[in-house]
Amino acid sequence: MNVRTKKYKLNTGTYIKLGLLNILREQWWVILIALAICGGYLIIPSIWWFIGAGIGLALYILFWVIQFAGVTQHEQSKFLFDRLGYEINSQQVLIKVSSKQGMPLKWDNIKRAKIGKDYILLVISKVQLIHLPFRIFNSTNERKFVETILKRKGYIK
Repeated sequence: MNVRTKKYKLNTGTYIKLGLLNILREQWWVILIALAICGGYLIIPSIWWFIGAGIGLALYILFWVIQFAGVTQHEQSKFLFDRLGYEINSQQVLIKVSSKQGMPLKWDNIKRAKIGKDYILLVISKVQLIHLPFRIFNSTNERKFVETILKRKGYIK
């Protein structure tokens, strides 16, 4: 069975928010480094341990915000923010720019998937995400079919 979605344009703000949440989920250990730096207070009591750790963590998050904002402006990734349709089956996800132009994406290229309360997120790399809101599916059966494919492939439990 092929699931054909409605055309959908990814908002840049949604992309930045989802990308940043994905990075924080993937690289959670950075917070442990900041806490370890704060632990320097136990050796030499000074407020500067907390200030330094806070500045370092803020700069790290700012770095990723700039990366995701830069992707939205980069010429090579402009197609991510065009109106795209998707054809999903058990072999691949076909990203369609028009009825004649498309790019197949094998399931092997997808690192992981997440089902939110109103969307499905496919993570290809740190900065490449496919956001599929539930409203672009023609019926709930199609959405459940995609969720079944993701379960069979082992991306969600």
